[in-house]
Amino acid sequence: QVQLVESGGGLVQAGGSLRLSCAASGRIFSSSTMAWFRQAPGKEREIVAGITWSVGNTYYADSVKGRFTISRDSAKNTVYLQMSSLKPEDTAVYYCALRTGVYTIVVHQTTSAYDSWGQGTQVTVSS
Repeated sequence: QVQLVESGGGLVQAGGSLRLSCAASGRIFSSSTMAWFRQAPGKEREIVAGITWSVGNTYYADSVKGRFTISRDSAKNTVYLQMSSLKPEDTAVYYCALRTGVYTIVVHQTTSAYDSWGQGTQVTVSS
């Protein structure tokens, strides 16, 4: 099973930026999708953004559109989440996730669709 390791979280003031990285230990097949989810205290885990590995189709939650950008580096087996104009409500633990299986051009948005998860990285935005 592929292992995912996130990095880049931290404390930032509102309006600031952070870039999260997620490195995969093994090969990511072209049929895969990678995504970032987040979970705030007392809330369910929700998708933030996702990207299909081969074509690079992306999905963004409405709450982050225009502020966050997901990208991938196939040579490094790494996916990134560039977060700008951060708000206190972006505070959460951010998880990287990998979905394998049948080829798709659509980013799946539910946690159950993903096979592997990272350990999470804390992002805290102060007001």
